[in-house]
Amino acid sequence: MNTDKNTIIGFVLLAGLFFTYFWYTNKQQAEITAYKQHVEDSLRLVKAAADKAAALKNPIKGDTTIGGVAQVAEVDSVKEQLSVLENDLVKVTLSNRGGQVVGVTLKKYTNSKKELVHLGDSTSLNYPVNIGNNQIAQINKVIFPVVNIMPQNEGVQKIEYVWVTPNGKTIRHQFSLANNNYNVDWNIQLDGANTLLTNQQINFLWDAHSYQQEKTSVYERQMSNICFSEGGAFDYISSKTTKSFEKPIQWVGLVQQFFNTTLINKQGFASGKLDWQRKLDSSNGLATLQSQFQTKVSGDNASIGLSLYYGPNEFKVLKTQAPEMEKIVNLGRDLYSFVRPINKYILMPVFGFIAGFISNFGWVIFLLTIFIRLITAPLTYSSYLSSAKMKVLKPELDAIKKKLGDDQQAFAMEQMKLFREAGVNPLGGCIPALLQIPIFFALYSFFNSNITLRGQSFLWSHDLSSFDSIATLPFSIPSYGNHVSLFTLTAVLTSFLMSIYNMAMTPTQDNPALKYMPYIFPVMLLFIFNGLPSALTWYYTVSNVITLLMQLVIQKVIINHDKILADIEVKRKTPKKKSNWQTKYEQMMEAQKKVQDLKDRTKK
Repeated sequence: MNTDKNTIIGFVLLAGLFFTYFWYTNKQQAEITAYKQHVEDSLRLVKAAADKAAALKNPIKGDTTIGGVAQVAEVDSVKEQLSVLENDLVKVTLSNRGGQVVGVTLKKYTNSKKELVHLGDSTSLNYPVNIGNNQIAQINKVIFPVVNIMPQNEGVQKIEYVWVTPNGKTIRHQFSLANNNYNVDWNIQLDGANTLLTNQQINFLWDAHSYQQEKTSVYERQMSNICFSEGGAFDYISSKTTKSFEKPIQWVGLVQQFFNTTLINKQGFASGKLDWQRKLDSSNGLATLQSQFQTKVSGDNASIGLSLYYGPNEFKVLKTQAPEMEKIVNLGRDLYSFVRPINKYILMPVFGFIAGFISNFGWVIFLLTIFIRLITAPLTYSSYLSSAKMKVLKPELDAIKKKLGDDQQAFAMEQMKLFREAGVNPLGGCIPALLQIPIFFALYSFFNSNITLRGQSFLWSHDLSSFDSIATLPFSIPSYGNHVSLFTLTAVLTSFLMSIYNMAMTPTQDNPALKYMPYIFPVMLLFIFNGLPSALTWYYTVSNVITLLMQLVIQKVIINHDKILADIEVKRKTPKKKSNWQTKYEQMMEAQKKVQDLKDRTKK
């Protein structure tokens, strides 16, 4: 088997970027461990405060003050009452305790247990109000005595909660749900805001929790993060656990792999901060969010327009909710933001077009792979042509090697001279390997965030958005897991066959270490791919098979090696002008050769 160093450079770069990417996406796990003690301390403090509050609570009729803070107790005649707003997409449950949403059921999505997805069950939005006599009531403790269910108007369902405070001011929480919407509009009306609020400022406390919906909570936690719009620009935090906002906040979302719970302020919060942590235990909890937001109101009769989104991370749906909110769908961020245009303007439209007339998403991915290979075919052909030229030059390279012996610098200079005379690009063989890098990262982001793949079966895979498993191991292998993915095995096998073929087609085997490359790279893929979505490993399998077929056709049928040799002889006779790069490279090699000669003379 033969190979050249340029092809190996391509594979090494590809492997390096693979590991860089997965190191970057997984490094938060180490950072979470560093925050573990901080989280445990915080939880202990919260529990201690809750225990203290429970001990001090005195549930009697009317209002009672504890430490200067009024605790609004339930009145015997006012009990907690649940109400429902419902359309074809969601069922929203509200309570007159705090006058807020207490749970949302997504009617078109199921979790890993085949139950309907529930969001918002552990979500609370609170704010304090002054109720007179230096007393403060926390709104989430108040039982709103008046519940008004409004008649539908153009398909919009409405419900209103009303509470008249002890000092005679009125607070109204008005909720509305339109047809074909996931978001619940929440309008807070304060009649007497000058009295109810301090310094005309309302301080919101929003606590939210997310729970496992997918096959494995470990991977879903890794995909979870906090997304927000600050100063009109999208941003997110993944490894950090705290954030203080310096600019107005339009929205904040607690994001899972395929769903999110997002608080939207139509006027924007003036300031705020948040603290969030991923769960560290083995429960089905993913993350917790505690946040504080401040907003100013004007006039004695104030209105604050909020919206609560409970729904899927679907690009087109999120785009209609709030500016920049569609960026919750991770199509490429930070170091890999360069793949976002590939996803947004190429892969998403083509995928959607194909899915418009093919219902099985496994075959959609198959056709998408063929499309990708077709548009990259010209570059692939150029690469194989370059490899064929280098193979034709092998006898001359061997002769130069024999003549110069172990003088690597002199051989490199003569090799460059030969390539220049023959019109050969020595880096041309790297193109297929390098070309896969942006495509792979684009598809990794696309398949990880594409909710349309969720629950879609193909062949032996029951869910293309998660790994396929044909066997479960009684133990877990570090970096591999406790399952065997068949699509991973097919991807690794086809990668191995492709590496073997490429090495057989390349002209030299100067470096003995290179003979191990066909074995090293597929083994790395085995560990990298085993926990990834089966959509990605299926794509990689198909792509490898197509690449092998293209290589066979191009090398055996299309490329004429005799014609290549004749063209090389013609180009040798044509006067050539050195490029700046070639001139500098030769100067560098000359300088290195002089230094080496000087060292050799010194040793003598």
